[in-house]
Amino acid sequence: MNTLIGISFGTLFLIVLVGAVMAGCPTYNVYSARMEGEAVVARANGAKMALVAQATAEKDAAQLRADAIKIVGQAAKEFPEYRQQEFIGSFAEALHQGKISQIIYVPTEANIPITEAG
Repeated sequence: MNTLIGISFGTLFLIVLVGAVMAGCPTYNVYSARMEGEAVVARANGAKMALVAQATAEKDAAQLRADAIKIVGQAAKEFPEYRQQEFIGSFAEALHQGKISQIIYVPTEANIPITEAG
């Protein structure tokens, strides 16, 4: 008799459990779909934030480059020898790196090459 009662309660429990699972499936599907939608939105927001950060960094870099060009231009106006010093520095760097293999001296007078030997 105890076995029959145990089997009856077990069967009843199994029926209630299956009914609860079947009743919960639609609710779980709605919950799962909502969570998936929120994940998609979160990924899109993350991608948008990354693009905004990159664009801001590029804008800041462009502004800094423009400021540097402006400073160099002002220095060139105020100090005419600035360009000459920049050339000498670049020339020395090219020599040091081995980018210049031969130097040819052209005599000049007032920055005009002398074409005839006197």
